[in-house]
Amino acid sequence: MKNQAYRMAMLFDFYGDLLTERQKEFYDLYYNEDLSLSEIAENYGISRQGVRDVIVRAEAAMTEIEDKTHIIRRFNQTRKIVGEIDAAADRLLKCVNDGSYSDAELDEIGRVIKENTAKLTQE
Repeated sequence: MKNQAYRMAMLFDFYGDLLTERQKEFYDLYYNEDLSLSEIAENYGISRQGVRDVIVRAEAAMTEIEDKTHIIRRFNQTRKIVGEIDAAADRLLKCVNDGSYSDAELDEIGRVIKENTAKLTQE
């Protein structure tokens, strides 16, 4: 269940702006506000099935876009790689700082790597 909730949150974060206003509203109420289909239906004066249909169409639309673009998959891969680069820079700087190496250029390389990975991981 946690994995499904995470997946739905990622889809909405990346592709939510491509949904209709109604789809965004119902999706947000259902997944983020944790309202039941019945509660949403009652608030909007429509059937529970109508709410479900809107949410299912929204999920299908966002899933289809991800299946075609793979943006979320690439985002997750990039985040993992940046983490590995950052860890390598930490190891490099540790070697320089603890005296294993005394090369100023290695220190500078490590700092540049760290600065750039920090920029990549910032919003």
